[in-house]
Amino acid sequence: MTTPGPAAGGPPQPGPLAPGPLAPGPAAGAGRVSEPVSTYRVQVRPDFDLAATADIVDYLASLGVSHLYSAPLLAAAPGSAHGYDVVDHGAVNPELGGEKGLVGLVERLRGAGMGLVVDIVPNHVGVAVPEANAAWWSVLREGPESPYAGWFDIDWSRGRLALPVLAGDPDAPDAPDPLDALELVDGELRYDGHRFPVRPGSPETTPREAHQAQHYELVPACRGNAEVNYRRFGAVSTLAALRVQDPEVFDATHAELLRWCREGWVDGIRVDHLDGLADPAGYLRRLREAVPGAWLVVEKILKPGERPADWPVEGNTGYEAGDEVCGLFVDPAGEPPLTAMAPDLPWHEVARVARYEAATTLLAAELARMGRLAPDVPDATLALAQVASRFPVYRAYLPDTGALDWALRETYARRPDLGGTLAALMPRLRDPDGELAVRFQQFTGAVVAKGVEDTALYRWTRFVARNEVGGSPDRFSVGADEFHAATAARHRRWPRTMTTLSTHDTKRSEDVRARLAVLAELPGQWLQAQARWSSAAPLPDQALSRLLWQTVAGTWPISRERLRSYLLKAAREASTRTSWDSPGEVFELELCSVVDAVYDDPGLRADVEAFAARIAPDGWSNSLGQKLLQLAMPGVPDVYQGTEVWDNSLVDPDNRRPVDFGARRALLSRLDAGWLPPVDESGAAKLLLVSRVLRLRRRASHRFSGYAPVPARGPAAGHLVAFDRGGVVAVATRLPARLRQRGGWGDTYLPLRDGTWTDALTGASFTGRAPRVADLLSRYPVALLVCS
Repeated sequence: MTTPGPAAGGPPQPGPLAPGPLAPGPAAGAGRVSEPVSTYRVQVRPDFDLAATADIVDYLASLGVSHLYSAPLLAAAPGSAHGYDVVDHGAVNPELGGEKGLVGLVERLRGAGMGLVVDIVPNHVGVAVPEANAAWWSVLREGPESPYAGWFDIDWSRGRLALPVLAGDPDAPDAPDPLDALELVDGELRYDGHRFPVRPGSPETTPREAHQAQHYELVPACRGNAEVNYRRFGAVSTLAALRVQDPEVFDATHAELLRWCREGWVDGIRVDHLDGLADPAGYLRRLREAVPGAWLVVEKILKPGERPADWPVEGNTGYEAGDEVCGLFVDPAGEPPLTAMAPDLPWHEVARVARYEAATTLLAAELARMGRLAPDVPDATLALAQVASRFPVYRAYLPDTGALDWALRETYARRPDLGGTLAALMPRLRDPDGELAVRFQQFTGAVVAKGVEDTALYRWTRFVARNEVGGSPDRFSVGADEFHAATAARHRRWPRTMTTLSTHDTKRSEDVRARLAVLAELPGQWLQAQARWSSAAPLPDQALSRLLWQTVAGTWPISRERLRSYLLKAAREASTRTSWDSPGEVFELELCSVVDAVYDDPGLRADVEAFAARIAPDGWSNSLGQKLLQLAMPGVPDVYQGTEVWDNSLVDPDNRRPVDFGARRALLSRLDAGWLPPVDESGAAKLLLVSRVLRLRRRASHRFSGYAPVPARGPAAGHLVAFDRGGVVAVATRLPARLRQRGGWGDTYLPLRDGTWTDALTGASFTGRAPRVADLLSRYPVALLVCS
């Protein structure tokens, strides 16, 4: 479809209907450079557009990256900083440089021998600016008669389409009526900068009367979660979900993407928010048929042991791999003392309560819609919310009913009073073709995302290094045997899946988590420091206080503005003392004053600086270790923009800050001139590691075709983790603080096959079948050994 724009003397008009089924053309994927060996994620956005991205291609090629992995490139809402609010599936975002910019980027990539992976958003579109989205504008104007009405999942039984845009709370005493601010201008309704169409044939009337005659109704934003009658992305009312299961909608919304594939511009596709679709497996089969040669991965969070139905994809985006890698560097001995000082409810109960809150408040409209599908079942909405709150994974994939049956049993055990209701709902929830079952599968994914990722992870703060997307905070650490078993299983099942440590969705960067992992090795020292800091700058909310001080320890030095912004967001997400809907002004001022004390109290600041300096070197060791394992392990490793050196980013939007690529170029040039940097605050050691592993994987991918653990021998064997990929052995240090306390490696050695082994990081060579670990790791806490 074409993005509508202002028309002289009248309202913007929607563009023509998007094309139908694609005509036959060259095989999708023709002209591809190769399947990705590694990717580098770039947050392409208006202030770092396609031309700016093209300008860093030579740097990424030098880094060893095989494919640039881009944020969504289709036309998004005006000014969008992320691209997930697509408004026009038929055009490259003009704010990024349009098709000319994309072609220029592809030419630059091909010239460097690289390829392109793009992120797509099949689940929803942006509707915050109606005039920018031709399909949505048409639906608002023509209602159920719009040719686009079938694109959206709208419940027209309400009568009109509810748009939650009005300010204020009309139920508050003496509250003004926001509809008094409506204007009728140039044949459009206007409200507070928003533009809305007027249905054909509407009489010339007052703004309030004109509003009454439309297919839509403007309602207070504060009531949106309960009143919207269109399916959304989670609880975001400015993102309206698409019925992409309809072949016509699929064809129309994918035509431009598939053209890119036919032209040979795109080599791989990352599918965002798969769990929101009505039929994920059917969608992926259709996409695979359209792009048989493309590398496909899906944004899918898997819980330990979860195995969804076979999908025609290379894998997912790697959250569980990152969780296992990070957990490997956490000392399990730290769990008892840290748990004793965080007397919260058990994690599973905190998560259940938060999921139930999300189901019944943020997603109340979706819950009520499901209840209307079972009008003959008493307490249906209550039972559905209870089952969703106990769902063990994000969603079921019927006809596999394992997760659903588990949640039903758990609900019955805790709420036997709902037994009759659950029995009546069970056959309907198990029916893959039933509307209630389809909607419930979509609903539970949103409940987990909002309840766990965006709420419970901010409430349960025992040890926030493990409070991460794709993980579970009560899984304190990961043992070496567990890590090897999970990695070997992934190699067998999804050898070409993506792996990652940091993404645009992670709660904190890989390097912040790596430094926080040190706290588990030094729980006594940490708890004493936390007590001193809490005494100097007390905060009444103990869970948030723990989050604050761990954040300070993990990110220092961090600017006052970044820390304040993060803590305010965290407090509102936790929604215990303040929230997005009802900000607690007094509490937020108190929170900001505590943050200010970190910078303005000389004694507190000196203590923070000293403690951060004490744990930073061990954090760097952990960072190098986990990065080496992620880059060398089975799968296609992704590097999130900027994280090739130390990065202390926190949750979005903090992790979307501009990246200084000039500084990284300069460091890489020094490394290529022969400099072996120290492990220090510059982060050059991490850049050395990233560039050497990626270059080796790109030029010698055959050496990364297997997987076998290489166990160390000797007194400090437990502090080493190593694996052989088939002639390349990755070696990393674990638990560096305890290793130092025990006096180092001693006589620990690493059994290797006969041959000469060269460390790709330092150039040092080793012969013999049992080199001493102290020799292998004399310069860095990691090594990448290549057999010759």
